[in-house]
Amino acid sequence: MGTTAADRPEVTAPGNTDDLHVLVLAGGLSYERDVSLRSGRRVLDALRSVGMDVELRDADIALLPALAADPPDAVVIALHGATGEDGSLRGVLDLCDVPYVGCDARASRLAWDKPSAKAVLREAGIPTPDWVALPHDRFSELGAVAVLDRIVDRLGLPLMIKPAQGGSGLGAAVVRDSASLPAAMVGCFAYGSTALVERYVAGMDVAVSVIDMGDGPQALPAVEIVPRNGVYDYAARYTAGRTTWHTPARLDNDAAARVADVALAAHNALGLRDLSRVDMIVDAAGQPHVLEVNVSPGMTETSLLPLAVSAAGLDFGRVLSALVARAATRRP
Repeated sequence: MGTTAADRPEVTAPGNTDDLHVLVLAGGLSYERDVSLRSGRRVLDALRSVGMDVELRDADIALLPALAADPPDAVVIALHGATGEDGSLRGVLDLCDVPYVGCDARASRLAWDKPSAKAVLREAGIPTPDWVALPHDRFSELGAVAVLDRIVDRLGLPLMIKPAQGGSGLGAAVVRDSASLPAAMVGCFAYGSTALVERYVAGMDVAVSVIDMGDGPQALPAVEIVPRNGVYDYAARYTAGRTTWHTPARLDNDAAARVADVALAAHNALGLRDLSRVDMIVDAAGQPHVLEVNVSPGMTETSLLPLAVSAAGLDFGRVLSALVARAATRRP
C-alpha cells in the first residue's frame, strides 16, 4: 500500500527546477475563497524560498488567455471548494495541456462527492461510518419529520451532519438529540443541495497527509486535532486559539501504523496522486474510520498538511518543489 513515514527517504533537491515557471492558482468564488488566498500565498512564499520562479493568479476570466500566452511548466492548485476540488478546473487544464500537482479530474470528482467516495472506500474494505445521502428535494418531498425519524431509527444518535460536497467544516454539525436535527439539516443545506448524514464515531480526530515525490505514496505523521468546542468546524480551523494540534498524534505505535496504512489505502483506492489528506476518527479501540479525503488540502499556517510536513522533519518548500518537478514531467 506504499511506505509509511518511518520508511520515508530524505527529501533531496528535485533536479534542476531553476528554469521551471510555476503558476499557483488561488482564490476562486467558493465559500472558501479567503482560505484559498491564504493557502496560495503560503505556497508562493515556500516555492520562492527554494528559488523557483512562481506567480500567483486567480481562477478567473483572465486565466485561459494567460495560459495560452505564457504556458507554465506546472500549476499548483491552491483552490478549495468546488473550484479546486470538483475536477472541472483540472479538466480545463488538461484541455490546455498544462500539467498540475495533484490527482486528475476523474479522481478529483470522485473524492469531492463524499457519498461516492465513501462507497468506493467501503467496497475496498476501508472502514468508514455508516451514512445516508439526502438531497434537499427528497427531504422536502418525502416529509422532513418522517425522513428524520427514519434516519434516527437507522443510524441512531449522535449523528454527524455535513454537506455531501464541500470543505473547511462549513455547514457541519454534531447532532446529539432528535430535537436538534432539523436545524442542523437546514444549516447544512445552506452550503449544499445534498446532506451527508453519518453515524457519529467518538474518538480522536486525526488527519494523515499522503505525498508522492516519485518513490510511491508515503504517509506523513498523523496530526491530532483537538477543537475547543468539540467540533472541527470553520471557526475551529481558522481562528487562533480555537484548536490545539498535536504533531505527531498521541497514538501508540500500533495505532499510528494503522492510520498510516488506512490513509495509503484510501489514497490508492480513490486513484489519487501526488498529495492528499485523509481525515479520520480513531475510536477507543484504536481503529481508524475514514471520514473524507481531500485532494486540495489547505496550505495555511494552521493547515494540517504543512503541520505534518514539519512533524516529519521536512522542509515545506522542498517538498512542494519536488511535487512541482514531478508534475512538470507530465507535460505533453
